[in-house]
Amino acid sequence: MARLNLRNWRSWFAQNKTHEGGPAKPITPESELRRSVLACLLWEDQFYEDGVEIAGRIAELVPKVAAGKVADLTIEAREAMKLRHAPLLLVREMARHATHRALVGETLVRVIQRADELTEFLAIYWKDGRVPLSGQVKKGLAAAFGKFDAYQLAKYDRPGAVRLRDVLFLSHAKPRDEAQAEMWKSLVEGKLASPDTWEVALSAGADKRAAWERLIQERKLGALALLRNLRNMQKAGVEEEMVLGAIGSMRTDRVLPFRFIAAARHAPQWEEPLEAAMLKSLQERPKLKGKTILLVDISASMTAALGRRSEMLRTDAAYGLAILLREIASRASIYTFSNNLVQVPARHGFALRDAMDASQPHSGTYLGKALEALREKYDRLIVITDEQAHDKVPAPRGRGYVINVGSYKNGVGYGKWVHIDGWSEAVIEYIRSLEELGAD
Repeated sequence: MARLNLRNWRSWFAQNKTHEGGPAKPITPESELRRSVLACLLWEDQFYEDGVEIAGRIAELVPKVAAGKVADLTIEAREAMKLRHAPLLLVREMARHATHRALVGETLVRVIQRADELTEFLAIYWKDGRVPLSGQVKKGLAAAFGKFDAYQLAKYDRPGAVRLRDVLFLSHAKPRDEAQAEMWKSLVEGKLASPDTWEVALSAGADKRAAWERLIQERKLGALALLRNLRNMQKAGVEEEMVLGAIGSMRTDRVLPFRFIAAARHAPQWEEPLEAAMLKSLQERPKLKGKTILLVDISASMTAALGRRSEMLRTDAAYGLAILLREIASRASIYTFSNNLVQVPARHGFALRDAMDASQPHSGTYLGKALEALREKYDRLIVITDEQAHDKVPAPRGRGYVINVGSYKNGVGYGKWVHIDGWSEAVIEYIRSLEELGAD
């Protein structure tokens, strides 16, 4: 879970700058590592920084932070924030340093949750040249390898510089019983049965429409696979009633609103059922008491893609969080800021997305100016931003939160602000828990 920065560092830190030249607050190595990791798509270029720079900063910071703190952050990044590559890099950097090495095995087995992460970790481990695996790395890989069944191994046994059988040999994993030994033998010999996934079905040369319709009928598409492939289903001519049925019946409890926003951009004809599914997933959440004000950053840097291969924008993450917060706030006022502060109607779902996006031009990042212009009273003020403000950002008038959806080196969400990195739905529970504990 994301930790909250509650200390006031202003008395002993010198000023620094955001990428837009606004005053930023230098922070501890632990806090800097957190902000670099928790909103990070590793090695993906962002609006102001490239992925190599971010990865290098993470590597530089690891030895400056206590081993237990790095291990906790690594697990949080994987389990709470659902990141995949940044946690693997953190473990690789832990393995370089004697002060951190003892925690590598137990941390690695926690963060490897898909079979392809076994090979991805080795690719990261050998990124700068092939070197022997440490004992702790072997221990973690061996324990992680035993978590996967034949379907999972077959699904992710892909051609490449490192194969799953290479991980098996290098880690010296021991099977727990004869059945697992036979399964691993089949993996080594390339005899595991091909898994029935949408990727396999479509790459096998089958009729695309027939393949999609069979996968839907047999309920073999998860929610994310369905959302990501709506445009492909449309192109293949899948029966519309079948698609609508799949949208209506999919499990949405673990799908964040920004996924629906991205899906609706590419399949606008199904926006209505997508919105219904999105709002259904938010109905049972307990309310945040009192009056909430949301300030959503729609500056130019927020319109950049989340990553080089991503079709989702940083505004998707921001709008998705705003939609989520709108549904669970007992009373809410919603504003956007760029060059100005603009109040938008407190609508729901995609109507709220549209109102935010059209509220003003996507230009500068004047958060300080927006806060000075804000006159409404509130029980909590929540700012959703990448923190790259042009101007000085004052303290909140009461309880204030900055949710950071960027991973840049410097930011503004410190001092009397409660700072939260990343865009998981868990940020709401952090806020709720903090307020229940009575923290300021």
